[in-house]
Amino acid sequence: MFPRDTVFGVFLIFQLCIGVPGNSFLFLLYMHTFLFQHHVKKIMDPIFSLLMLANTLTITFTLIPHIMSSFGVRWFGDNVGCKVVLYTYRVTRGVSLCTTSLLSAFQAITVSPSNSKWAWLKCKLSTWTCPSFLFFWIFNMLIYIRIIETVTARSNFTLVGHGYVDAYCQTRQFGNQNSGTYILSLLVIRDLVSVLLMISTSLYMVNLLYRHHRRAQHLHSPHVSSQTSPEHKATRTILLLVGWFVFFYFSNNCLTLYLFYAHEKIPSLEGISAVLSSCYPTICPFLLMKNNKIVSQLISSFSLTRITGSHGIFNGL
Repeated sequence: MFPRDTVFGVFLIFQLCIGVPGNSFLFLLYMHTFLFQHHVKKIMDPIFSLLMLANTLTITFTLIPHIMSSFGVRWFGDNVGCKVVLYTYRVTRGVSLCTTSLLSAFQAITVSPSNSKWAWLKCKLSTWTCPSFLFFWIFNMLIYIRIIETVTARSNFTLVGHGYVDAYCQTRQFGNQNSGTYILSLLVIRDLVSVLLMISTSLYMVNLLYRHHRRAQHLHSPHVSSQTSPEHKATRTILLLVGWFVFFYFSNNCLTLYLFYAHEKIPSLEGISAVLSSCYPTICPFLLMKNNKIVSQLISSFSLTRITGSHGIFNGL
C-alpha cells in the first residue's frame, strides 16, 4: 500500500491541476473579453478577472508547500521564503474574500428593480470597480505586513504551544501584545463586514428570485414560468459562489483557530486546513463556466469539430 502522505500528496496535485488551469483559463477569457470584445463585455468581467487571479495565487501558494511536504521534500528556502509564501497566500485569500463580497453586492444592485432604492447606484458601479480593487490589495497587504514579521521557517516538526504552523513555516509570538490585538481586530472586522455583506445581499437576491417565481406562477403560463433570464441565471450562480465560499471559509477558519490554540500540533489537520482553504478557489471557475456564453460556444464548437472529424474519418474508410 502507498503511504498515507503520498496518497494525500497525489490528491493535492489533482486539486492543483484542476484549480490552476480552470482559474487561469477564465482569467484570460475575461481579460480578453474586457480588453478586446467591447460589444460583449459586462460590468462584472473585471471583478471575475480579479477573483480568478486571486484564486490562482491562493491555490498555488497553499498547495505547493503541502505537496512538497507530503512527498518528503525538504524546504529549500529560509525565513524569507516562508514570509513570501505565507504573505502571498494570506493577501490573496483576503482579496478573494473582499472580491466575492463585492461581486455579491454588485449583482444585487444590478438585478434590483428600477423603482428600488438601490437603482441609483447602477450607473455608478463601473466607476467604483478600479478603486475597490486598489483598496482590497492595499488593505490586505497592510494588514498582513505586521503578521508576517512573526513567521519563521520550521526548525522543529514536533511543535507544542500556541501559534500558527504550516507545512514548512511557523509563527513566533508578537513582540507587542497590543499590536497583535489590533491586527486581529482588523481581521475580524474585515471578515464580519465582508460576510455580512454577502449574506445580506444574497438574502435580497433570494427574495427577488422568489418574487419573480411567484409572478411567473401567477401568469399561469408554463412557457413564461419556464424561461429564465440571463440576469437570474447569473444571480443563482453568484448565490452558489457565496454559499460555498461562506461554508469553506468558516470551516477553514474554525480549524485554523483550533490548530492555533492546540497545545500539540497535528500534521494531518494542517493538510486538511490547506484542502479547505483551496476548495472554493478550485470549484469557483467551474461554477462560473456553466453560465458563460463564450465557454458554451467554445464547447459547442469543439464538439462540432470532433463530430465533423469523426464523420470525415469514417467516410475515408
